[in-house]
Order: sequence, then C-alpha cells, then structure tokens
Amino acid sequence: MKKYLRDYIFLFGLGGVIVIIDQATKALVRANLQFSEIWSPWEWLLPYVRIVNWKNSGAAFGMLQGFGGIFSILSIVVVLVIIYYFPRVPAQDWTLRLAMGMQLGGALGNLIDRIMYDGFVTDFISLGSFPVFNVADASISVGVAVLILGMWVKEQQEKKQITNPDKDYLASASNSGEKHISDNTQISISSHDRLPGENSSDG
Repeated sequence: MKKYLRDYIFLFGLGGVIVIIDQATKALVRANLQFSEIWSPWEWLLPYVRIVNWKNSGAAFGMLQGFGGIFSILSIVVVLVIIYYFPRVPAQDWTLRLAMGMQLGGALGNLIDRIMYDGFVTDFISLGSFPVFNVADASISVGVAVLILGMWVKEQQEKKQITNPDKDYLASASNSGEKHISDNTQISISSHDRLPGENSSDG
C-alpha cells in the first residue's frame, strides 16, 4: 500500500504541476488577447517567437482538425492506462516514470480544455512557421522524447553487458582463485616445516 501511495504521489504531483502551469498560461492568454490576436515583447522578435490566442479542435500542433470529441475519448483512455500501469513500472526505470508523468499532465491539460470549451483547446506558443502549441502539447512531446532516450540508454547498457562480461564477477572469481592458491601454499609450507624430532615419534 505504501508503495502505491509513493508512486501516485510522484505521478499526480508531476502531472498536477504541469496541469496548473498549462491552465494558468492558457487563462492568461484568453484574458489578455482576443482570438487570433498576436503579442510579442519586441517587434523584431515577431517573425521568430510570439504569443497568439488560437483555438485547436484537433490533436497536438493543430493536426487532424475537427476531431475534438474523438481526442477527448482518447485522452481519457490514455489517462486511465497511465494511472493503472504506473505502479507496475520499476522504480529504477525513472525515464519511463518521468515520461508517463509528463504525458499524464499533458493529456489532462488538454482534456480540461476540450470539456470546458466545446472540444477546443487553447494554443498560444508560436515559433517561426511551426504550428501553434501549448504547455500540455510540449509536455507530451518532451515525455515521448524522454521515453525514447531512456529506451536508447537502456539498450546501450544491455549491449555493453553482453559484449563485456561482468567485471564484479571476474574480480570475485580472481579473488577466490588467489585465496585458493594461498591456502594451498600455506598447507604445503606447513607440511614441510616440521621439527626434526617430530617424525621419529610416529614409528
């Protein structure tokens, strides 16, 4: 029970922080910018980075517009799968746990928007010609990147273990062999190192 409690504290703690940041930034944009209005602190920065109040009825980064209802259902499924599966992930597999926490926060952040705003999600981060996105989208994407990186690192470690035998095992075997040789040497020395009168008493 304590393990489940620790696991869910981490999962919902990380996911909750992401949801709070996501919803706070979206609310700030909706309160200060009209729909499609653009803002940037410096005019020269506009072609590269700007804030824009935009609506998205599709997936992350504006893909598959008009399927908000379907993505709402998918978000619920993703959330439930993460909640169910998370306690079963070993604590050592921190990259997968981190990725799942980030994806949970991103999925919940956009799901809240879809429920509250008729299937629409507020996007506001615009970089160059890249599709407009939000904190939840970024969290999901970074989570996927962390997951891929973790899988790659794990694969490299497994390959290293296959190509290089366990050093600890070799060191242990070496120490055991040295101890065996040392014991035999001591036995040999003690058997030859008797006093001259000791053999006469045997007869």
